[in-house]
Amino acid sequence: MGYDVLGRDDEPLSPTGKLFLQQDFYEVINCVMGLETSIDVEAVKAELKESAMIKHPRFCSLLVGDKNGNEHWRKTQVDLDKHLIVLEDRVGEADDEEEVVNQYMADLAVSSPLATDKPLWEFHFLMAHKCGVLRFHHALGDGVSFMSLFLACCKKVGDPNQSPILRRFWFFESSKKSQGNSKAWNFLMVFLHIINFLLKVLWIRDPKTAISGGAGVELWPRKIAIAKLRLKDMKAVKRSVDGATINDVLFAIISSGLSRYLHYRTPKGVVRHDGRFSKSRWGNAIGVYLLPFQCNKSVATPLDYVKRAKESLDKKKLSLEAPFSHYVIGMTTHFFGSKVASNLYYRLISNTTFLVSNVAGPQEEISFAGHIIKFLRVNTSSLPHVSIQSQDNTWSDHGKGRTHTNTHPHTHTHTHTTNPENDLKTNEQLVGEWWMQALQVNMVSYAGRADLQIMVAKDIIPDPQFLAKCFEDSLLEMNDAATNLQS
Repeated sequence: MGYDVLGRDDEPLSPTGKLFLQQDFYEVINCVMGLETSIDVEAVKAELKESAMIKHPRFCSLLVGDKNGNEHWRKTQVDLDKHLIVLEDRVGEADDEEEVVNQYMADLAVSSPLATDKPLWEFHFLMAHKCGVLRFHHALGDGVSFMSLFLACCKKVGDPNQSPILRRFWFFESSKKSQGNSKAWNFLMVFLHIINFLLKVLWIRDPKTAISGGAGVELWPRKIAIAKLRLKDMKAVKRSVDGATINDVLFAIISSGLSRYLHYRTPKGVVRHDGRFSKSRWGNAIGVYLLPFQCNKSVATPLDYVKRAKESLDKKKLSLEAPFSHYVIGMTTHFFGSKVASNLYYRLISNTTFLVSNVAGPQEEISFAGHIIKFLRVNTSSLPHVSIQSQDNTWSDHGKGRTHTNTHPHTHTHTHTTNPENDLKTNEQLVGEWWMQALQVNMVSYAGRADLQIMVAKDIIPDPQFLAKCFEDSLLEMNDAATNLQS
């Protein structure tokens, strides 16, 4: 049948892995890579057969459950033909290639769970668009783990005998921390940040804005736009503010860009809201920062956004909020079960406005199976995603009034059958006043670029291209200000 069980030495799931497999928290990571040449499927297949990815325990294991409902990983023989999905024809009607691929990725985010009769990953080849989309379930690992594994399968373009190295030091460097505070003061700050985190999880919600989601929004149609940033510019801005990091610049860009966008959508509004930032060894070593964003255009210079972002991030680093959130998820799963842990995380998503994640990629051009990669971008399925897949490859979103069907293993179909307003009413009845996020921003750096993939619920944020331009213009203004400061 394609899979033969090799042994009974099953390995239990990690607490975070259990979380991502909950019915109301199903998450798939989608990585799209643009290639310079047409795809040689047989060459890719041959490379995969000998790759570190296929040999990795998570990528060659089935998800199985015992009679007590406990889930485990079970080693199996991988049948590559079940994982490689070749699409020969164009996957969209638009003339712009990037727009077509973006819409394909957007559709994957709401309508394509992974079948459980094989290891939880697959590789789509968009032959007409010279793109590959590698999809894997978040229960297998986080973005940093996957990036390290993927690079082990690649080669440097300038030196085909060498594998690329993931240089993380410049991206995840620490800011200079305050040395003058006493231990008692630092302990008090940690305590207050933890209390604020718990209140945000349990009760406190961001105010409603033009980019806020709503109940059931996770299943509304998605749209994607790309903000294309240059790492050279981000580093120039970083050097202009003492002690700043690339992360500080990233959040300054997002804060400034959102201020521009919200000023356009709601010119009289000044809004404070929280962004959920995932910061991640192999596995799912994920913690969360809750970062307040002041959407306000009244700043003296564009670099003030960087100073403000640095101040906020420095406080968060001292607060231990990220390791605390990881610890809470693990302990809750261990003592109360993954269902309770997923409910807590569900509340956190409901009470915050948007998600930001970033992964540092290689800083030189790389190739995979002889194909030079032009760009790397990532998104995830919209959260949370309530879906069950049946044996006939049809699944339904319970209570949402929407059905999705894969009519053929090599095709992708998304059927939207209801009105978003009706979905909103239905889901408010199901989950009360909980809101779901309508905006996700995922950044991947590669070969001197940092692409922000902006995924939105298009009925709430109909113009993500304009939002992307707001981010790009914000970096250009900051870079101009940094240049003027140095001259």
